[in-house]
Amino acid sequence: GPSGCGKSTTLNITAGLEDPSGGELYIDERLVNAVPPGERDIAMVFQSYALYPHKTVRENIGFGLKVRKIEKTEIERRVQEAAQLLGIANLLDRKPRELSSGQRQRVALGRAITRNPKVFLLDEPLSNLDAKLRVQMRAELKLLFDRIQGTVLYVTHDQAEAMTLSVRVVVMHHGVVQQVGTPLDVYNLPNNEFVAGFMGSPAMNFLNCELQQSEAQLTVGVGGQSWAMPLGGATETTTPARILNNRNQLHGT
Repeated sequence: GPSGCGKSTTLNITAGLEDPSGGELYIDERLVNAVPPGERDIAMVFQSYALYPHKTVRENIGFGLKVRKIEKTEIERRVQEAAQLLGIANLLDRKPRELSSGQRQRVALGRAITRNPKVFLLDEPLSNLDAKLRVQMRAELKLLFDRIQGTVLYVTHDQAEAMTLSVRVVVMHHGVVQQVGTPLDVYNLPNNEFVAGFMGSPAMNFLNCELQQSEAQLTVGVGGQSWAMPLGGATETTTPARILNNRNQLHGT
């Protein structure tokens, strides 16, 4: 959804960083409204990476495990495994200031992966990257999501990222969920005009038109021209007509 629609707020509520004003939140069938963030078994990747500048890549990736008092040998094993998966095994002894933006993003992802959480929360992790690197990282994230086990909640305002990375898309506007579905369902069968106009690049065009309905057909008038379409027995005049096998929709009265 667009900026300010409630994406990050939803993520923060899931993480336990903000309290919901109502309703119940379940993670793996467990009610977690009153559960502290550290006990929800989640890992969050922030837009700003949130790396410790004085620690090496190895120490940054393994820091969460060290806090949980995991054995050193197990920490090293998980760090090496994550580094190999993300292609940063040769960077483990460097500090964040010696890394590129893309490499810092991989380190932040590696820190989340080593936790093996039930839920990964990613808050616009690619927004600080340039366009070329963003496309590259998008492909790498897709492969990563296919390999890891766990649920991933990914916040983005970029429709291309949503279509590329997701199994299911939740479209939000003004704090309200507009549609939930597979990427193709949301693209081809939008629930309303907002979803139709928001999803896709270039965006869908909307034209003001006049609709006239008889028992057999619906006549659409646009800019002095008109087209007649058979109704197939439909009699409701308030139902929008949709052109089958096409993304275009007609809304009018």
